[in-house]
Amino acid sequence: MTVTAAWQDEIAALGRLLADEPMARHTTLGVGGLARWYFSPADGDSLAMAMAAIPQEVPILPLGRGSNLLIADEGFDGMVLDLGRLNHLDGQDRCLRAEAGVRMSKLASFCAAQGWAGAEFMATVPGDVGGGVAMNAGAFGQQVSDTLRLVEVVHRDGRTQSIDASTLDMSYRQCRLPHGSLVMAAHFELRQDEAEDVRGRTREIREKRSASQPLAQANCGSVFKNPPGQHAAALIERAGLKGLRHGGARISDVHANFIVNDGNARASDVLALIRRSQDEVATRFSVRLEPEVRIIGGSA
Repeated sequence: MTVTAAWQDEIAALGRLLADEPMARHTTLGVGGLARWYFSPADGDSLAMAMAAIPQEVPILPLGRGSNLLIADEGFDGMVLDLGRLNHLDGQDRCLRAEAGVRMSKLASFCAAQGWAGAEFMATVPGDVGGGVAMNAGAFGQQVSDTLRLVEVVHRDGRTQSIDASTLDMSYRQCRLPHGSLVMAAHFELRQDEAEDVRGRTREIREKRSASQPLAQANCGSVFKNPPGQHAAALIERAGLKGLRHGGARISDVHANFIVNDGNARASDVLALIRRSQDEVATRFSVRLEPEVRIIGGSA
């Protein structure tokens, strides 16, 4: 890919710009090749200006905490946008605004302290608000769309827009954002409750997650979406794949819909386990598992 250096200088003035950055440093799985460029904007205005400056031929990839993301060993020949510094959170009267880089666990804790109900499940989601909105993240019977009211996005040309959440056709692990746009912030409306009750439910959800998921090992969260009326983990386990290893990656012994990095995994190892799971489940149960993890540069 041939581009001039002028646009890179412009973007570097808006935050931190790196070249050939190892993505294994920035994903919860701890795997992934080099990003051609890696940019961390200082704030939302800097992100909008950077979006306008990045040439249209340069692919972009938004990044929060790096969960729910698998980047191939070959890397990403484009611009990774690290939104971690967009982390402002505030609210009053059960209404809350969170920038894209706010951790969902932080949002859940904030709501629990106020006695605002509806975000308890976010305490167990290992990601940030931007990604949570983009995939309509959920757990324990709740999902982002339950309380989401407004989304602020930035378009590829740097234009910003506020969008009513009711127009985004949100469903299970799906949100139809405008093509090429990124989430900058999200607005939520919660329900008033007793603070101690909200804290108790949040604590209970955290305890359930700790007991049922391999939190002590590097992972990307749930690998597959649950097929209608079924659970991906149960299908994988019934196929006899729980604990299966490929290279440094392994289908978790704790939860079969998690793939863990035992310390020296490559993205290709994880992809091999994803494909094996899909093939075995399809052969035995006539169900094609659809990845929930976003795969960049590979296929499954």
